[in-house]
Amino acid sequence: MAEARNQEAYPDTGAPAPEEAPAMDADTAALEDQIAALEAERDAMRERMMRALADAENSRKRAERDRREGLMYGGAKLARDMLPVYDHLTRALDAIDEVGRETAPGLVEGLNLTLRELVNVLEKHGVQRVLPEVGDAFDPHSHQAMFEAPVPDTRAGDIIQVMAAGFRMHEQLLRPAQVGVSSTPAG
Repeated sequence: MAEARNQEAYPDTGAPAPEEAPAMDADTAALEDQIAALEAERDAMRERMMRALADAENSRKRAERDRREGLMYGGAKLARDMLPVYDHLTRALDAIDEVGRETAPGLVEGLNLTLRELVNVLEKHGVQRVLPEVGDAFDPHSHQAMFEAPVPDTRAGDIIQVMAAGFRMHEQLLRPAQVGVSSTPAG
């Protein structure tokens, strides 16, 4: 019946009668609103997905970095706990005088072998000694000043005595070398 009315009202064009046009515009507007809402929802979901992917990638990278650091520095606590053993063996060897070396050569050899084995095991796990030389410049990143004294023929900041070796595990300082440092010589 509506077709008959359309043809009666506009026989040549076949266009809808004027009373039906507002109904079509309302349907079109509702569809456009629904499309806009779906596009907004799609965009929000895409944004959430991209953030979730970025978070997952960051978590993967952080886990990989933590795993690498765990492999490199996982033994740092044990290595730090072994440093006094190195110090005691070194002091024992330094304390043995010439008479002791002649009367107990086996003991001295045993201490030397034990110290060498300890150093080899530490080096195997990435621990290196920091051994400054007398006359080197003081480096606060690798050395700890235990005292300061004016010493003739030295510059301020020169190492004048090495009291204990320092140790580094890869790039991490386990213990600074303990040194005496020259102050400005009194004049």
